[in-house]
Amino acid sequence: MKEAGQKLLAKAAESIKAAELLLQAKQAEFAASRAYYAMFYIAEALLYEKGLKFKKHSAVHSAFGEKFSKTGILDAKFHKTLVQAFENRLISDYDVEAAIPAGDAVSMIEQAREFLEAATDYLSKHETDKNS
Repeated sequence: MKEAGQKLLAKAAESIKAAELLLQAKQAEFAASRAYYAMFYIAEALLYEKGLKFKKHSAVHSAFGEKFSKTGILDAKFHKTLVQAFENRLISDYDVEAAIPAGDAVSMIEQAREFLEAATDYLSKHETDKNS
């Protein structure tokens, strides 16, 4: 795995830990935002391994869907949860009238953890295949 991909996955793992701490501190909206960023970093790491790098969140979402979900490399649910997490992040970061329930933040953290596990499994298998 490329060094940048490793760093992005490490950043994703740290974002999950931060989200858990924020949730414990009853900061569900901030926890949801960190959970989204964990998923975003994971998608970036996967795309980076394919030689793709983007500046906009929408471009990462689109390319991840195209390269990993539509191809069946990873379960399409990860693309769906990435996009939904982005919507929740927008609400939590910018909408002063709305709130993200703690249960939603818990689900987002669980989804981020599952996404990280799937990405790590794929990348380690992909690395093994490259070395065979």
